[in-house]
Amino acid sequence: MNVPYRQVRAVYTEESITVYQAYDPAIAGPAVAAQSFVPPFRRERMTWIKPSFLWMMYRCGWATKPGQRRVLAIEITRDGFEWALANSCLSHYDRERHADRDAWAERLRRSPVRIQWDPERDGRLNALPYRSLQIGLSGEAVDRYTDEWITAVTDVTDLAGAVRAGEHGALPAERPYPLPPDVAEIVGADPG
Repeated sequence: MNVPYRQVRAVYTEESITVYQAYDPAIAGPAVAAQSFVPPFRRERMTWIKPSFLWMMYRCGWATKPGQRRVLAIEITRDGFEWALANSCLSHYDRERHADRDAWAERLRRSPVRIQWDPERDGRLNALPYRSLQIGLSGEAVDRYTDEWITAVTDVTDLAGAVRAGEHGALPAERPYPLPPDVAEIVGADPG
């Protein structure tokens, strides 16, 4: 399989896309109960969402790292997801995508969303030769995320344990997400 170097892969429907986050039970429990993030979740901090289940498993150590012992699958509207990407800036300067460092720094300063491309992971959390998208939300983007975009919050910590135990058939069926061309350009996604 020839996977583009930078491609968004996710579970999605016509209306929503699933992203993942890992939290302490004190944040995860109330989020599941409220079907959105409520205190003690802090809107003032940047919050990172990940469309890749296995990258989330890598980041949270299969839900074993302190403060990340509960994994949540958050369904958000595709409109919200695409708004976030359209209003984003790459976390690092890329001379192929930015006119110069000053233009990049100005976009970074104005943007409520950060984009990072990190190595995707396999079922054993080994790095793969292509990238996975991480999205950092702050300010207006966090407010939109918690107040408008979230349609469901599900605890998938047991799923993390099953996949870690070798039940790879339980992996969420992620597939290439059809980004609008202008959004793909903003986030630096490869065509295809």
